[in-house]
Amino acid sequence: MVRQPPETQTLFAELSERLRVFEAARSFANLAGAFTKKPVRGADYWYFKSSAGPAGQREYFVGPDNRETQAVMKACIAGRRDAEAAAASIERLCAMLRQGGALLTDTPSARVVAGLASAGMFKLGAVLVGTHAFSVLGNVLGVRWESGLRTQDIDLAASRILHVAVPQTELDLPRTLDALNMGFLPVPGLNPKAPETSFKVRGHTLRVDLLTPARGARDAKPISIPRFKAAAQPLELLDYLLEVAVAAPLVNGGATLVNVPDPARFALHKLIVSGRRQVFEQSKAGKDRQQAAEIIAALYEDRRGDINLAVKALNQRPAAWRSRLKRELAKLPADMEAARTHIRRSLQD
Repeated sequence: MVRQPPETQTLFAELSERLRVFEAARSFANLAGAFTKKPVRGADYWYFKSSAGPAGQREYFVGPDNRETQAVMKACIAGRRDAEAAAASIERLCAMLRQGGALLTDTPSARVVAGLASAGMFKLGAVLVGTHAFSVLGNVLGVRWESGLRTQDIDLAASRILHVAVPQTELDLPRTLDALNMGFLPVPGLNPKAPETSFKVRGHTLRVDLLTPARGARDAKPISIPRFKAAAQPLELLDYLLEVAVAAPLVNGGATLVNVPDPARFALHKLIVSGRRQVFEQSKAGKDRQQAAEIIAALYEDRRGDINLAVKALNQRPAAWRSRLKRELAKLPADMEAARTHIRRSLQD
């Protein structure tokens, strides 16, 4: 673990704030497209037709052809100039972060994540997990990881049902990936009758996997996620990650606001999962432990309260998970004895 310079940490905090404001203010001013007038039953009405993109071409009702609607359209056109200025400011911050040593996401993966975000994936509760989330969390915690970050597996986790009200109710994940024109194709599973949960670019390592919490050890069949018009692979204890998510920028040439797990929960989950890997997945198990160790080391030094909260939540789970965590804690590096003891003392028997 190497700490990022204070200036870089400050820039990332500023980027996070600006990106949240930018996303919250997203409106017609932020969409590529144009206002069009249509006659409907003898009267004229204004619509906004967005350009074709990852979310597909869409048409939004603005209002009848009157002074009030004209004022709305004028404000949107003025707002577009403000949005362009805000976008340029975000790009400048990203350029400064690259020079300052922030952790970056490879361009193809960043393009996919940006497309999914534009289509509303993260507004509909998706959470980025896996190594790409590990990279984002490094910037959140202000550190550079020693672990290798080379992966083009984009792992997205989501609950089966969205329990909060959002303006957008669904998106078509296969169609969104297809609209990126990158060559995504569904990856057949072991059971040819089961729906696909993965999409891969033919001839490349770029891959998107959709995951969802398992409801039991035997819950292994792909589960339909209606709001994404796709299926997801169940994974044990994934709901532990989805309970607490953090909105943070994924940085490349620009930045995309994504949801990532709470760092402490992410680390404990990585440890538990590492002990469940099959023999042929030992390299992945080692990577899980390495990533968990680096996050725990950073949190133990700066944010021990976050570890305590994550352990407290784990104490509400079945005892088997805590037993697995205790076994995996023993595999952490010898110089992490203090952090290991801290976690063990907080775990219930």
